[in-house]
Amino acid sequence: MKIIRQSYEILSYPDNLEKTIEAAGRTCYQSQEKITYNSAEEFCGRMVKAGHHAMIEFGNIIVRFITNRGVTHELVRHRLASFAQESTRYVKYGEDMEFIEPVWIGNIPQDQQLMFVNMLETSAKNYTDLLDQGRKPQEAREVLPNALKTEIVVNTNVREWRHIFTLRCSKAAHPQIRELMIPVRDDFAKRWPSLFGDLKKEIQDDRD
Repeated sequence: MKIIRQSYEILSYPDNLEKTIEAAGRTCYQSQEKITYNSAEEFCGRMVKAGHHAMIEFGNIIVRFITNRGVTHELVRHRLASFAQESTRYVKYGEDMEFIEPVWIGNIPQDQQLMFVNMLETSAKNYTDLLDQGRKPQEAREVLPNALKTEIVVNTNVREWRHIFTLRCSKAAHPQIRELMIPVRDDFAKRWPSLFGDLKKEIQDDRD
């Protein structure tokens, strides 16, 4: 059994994300003659500021998350996204079963930390015992907790990513998903400041 930290990896995005959005958006105004080598970033920022968010749907970003089952239950509520998730029906876990470290684990007494680890060990043993007794993974999984490590790939457009960050990076979000999503949002803001930079400032203000 292992306890690991949650993480993410950006799998795919258009090299010309902002230029694609500009090309689509200027169709509305028939202002293609205003496209220059460096006009896309300003155009995208203007669309975001004006709330013309239909234009920023032209461009998908795909991210793989390694997190716990509880977090993925929240992610899949974003119905405009597409998901590919590790299946506990078909994946057969063994002695190397992994669980995700809770963000709160360092803030509780040591006896409660030990209680949590013991619970994971018991769940893992019960799972493997059920497999040894002939139960299928889809049956044995019933004893596994929300802390179980899972991988999920999320594919959606810029507009929906902004919606995800707005909900999942706020103070009201669950601490586990907030810890996961804030670095992703900051990464996006660094790569595409015209599309996500304002969200980083909003959340920084929220932290203060």
